[in-house]
Amino acid sequence: MALKRKLVPQSLCRRQLAARLRELREASGLTLSEVAEQIEVNQGSLSRIETGERGTTPVLVRALLDCYAITDDHVRNDVLDLVRADREQQKPWWRKYATVLTSTRYDGYLALEAGATALANYQPLLVPGLLQTEDYARAVITKMRPDLASDQVDALVMVRMERQDSRLSGERRAHLCAVLDEAVLHRVIGSPMVMRQQFAHLLLVGEQENITVQLLPFSVGAHPGLYGPFVILTFPQPTAPLIWLENPYNSVYLEAESEVQNYMDIFNYLRASALSPDETRTRITRTAEELEP
Repeated sequence: MALKRKLVPQSLCRRQLAARLRELREASGLTLSEVAEQIEVNQGSLSRIETGERGTTPVLVRALLDCYAITDDHVRNDVLDLVRADREQQKPWWRKYATVLTSTRYDGYLALEAGATALANYQPLLVPGLLQTEDYARAVITKMRPDLASDQVDALVMVRMERQDSRLSGERRAHLCAVLDEAVLHRVIGSPMVMRQQFAHLLLVGEQENITVQLLPFSVGAHPGLYGPFVILTFPQPTAPLIWLENPYNSVYLEAESEVQNYMDIFNYLRASALSPDETRTRITRTAEELEP
């Protein structure tokens, strides 16, 4: 399995820009070396722009469009709009938390999530971050990252809360479909009180039109989700979806079509095997009532 090991994946606009510039160059019949020679720019720099590893400027893009003989104002403006949008996406709301995010490799995922229109999340052990209460999030982060100071934990909790506001509400809210293994309900995080509050929150958010929560019961037995948690991020066309796999220090993302399709197939299997949203609410309610004081 080929893994992309870049710590900060490209923004949505940069991925679109890279693909568009590569498409225009190939349509012109020019090679990277020929373009580099004509506009007197380092070939390696052009290559990194076309792969999305680095951004660029309107001045350089205009030179590229001239080199490719692109005279259509509509096409030129669309490409330049992507350049400007990418530059704006380098100033995200989470920049104020840059110190702690950089050290925890969290900013790469935020850059991708910010541009997604839909998120499909399978979690076998924890409530997904986008659905966590503040107390649950604090308990999770404190135990999973004992290397962090209390102020860093507080910062990550605030990031998690702002993520929820940013992606699940407002005009640009994404659709979230979350499949949780039944084990999530029985692993007490923080305290029984924290869990009761978390269960109540799951019941509340599950009523939102853009959020679907389903529980995968123990009765399903072995299933392909046993490999671990993952997130499928879907973006506006023509940007292809990708898969995010989170690890403590080296999270990765997959974008090869065959790999993405494999995870989509797994998620569809898990959804089909899970309880319906109504059955899920009933099971969550019953589990909350059974919690010890």
